[in-house]
Amino acid sequence: MALLRHPLVTAALTLLVGVVLAGPVQAQLLTQTEALALAFPEADSTERRTAYLTEGEVERALELAGEDVRRPSSIVTHYVALQGGAPVGVAYFDAHRVRTLNEVLMVVVGLDDRVGRIETVSFREPPEYEAPEGWLELFEGRRLDEDLSLKGDIPTMTGATLTARAVTRATRRILALHAVVRPFDDARADR
Repeated sequence: MALLRHPLVTAALTLLVGVVLAGPVQAQLLTQTEALALAFPEADSTERRTAYLTEGEVERALELAGEDVRRPSSIVTHYVALQGGAPVGVAYFDAHRVRTLNEVLMVVVGLDDRVGRIETVSFREPPEYEAPEGWLELFEGRRLDEDLSLKGDIPTMTGATLTARAVTRATRRILALHAVVRPFDDARADR
């Protein structure tokens, strides 16, 4: 018991209890501004836009996203990148739970309505569960169809199955919302 009264042991135990109570390290990997700059390095500007969906539009997005995807919000904030006044892509940010903690992804969609890239903006789970960049690249060029699933062309990650599910569901949700919001319609009409 005398050992427990030693100041260094007391300090070490206090530190250990503090670390245990604090939980996993909370990783903010990118700010929103940094993520948008990565997504659209050639853009002149990025416009923040908000779409307010009707109940019918939310239901349509849910139907498009498929089963096992969380109901999307009726308020959809998105960022349209412009070059020379014309859109070059749009970015959506999706916050969702992986296991017990949150992750925020930026999903970029091109003029062809396919995934341009996915960036992990924030990951609160232990770092070993974070999706590696190479795995996220498997989503590039994908559109919303039956192959965009863990039962289709997207492989699960050994040891990070919940992350794989969360990323795939978020991507499906974003592409479904994109199909309903249709942020490029004005630009397509001008062509």
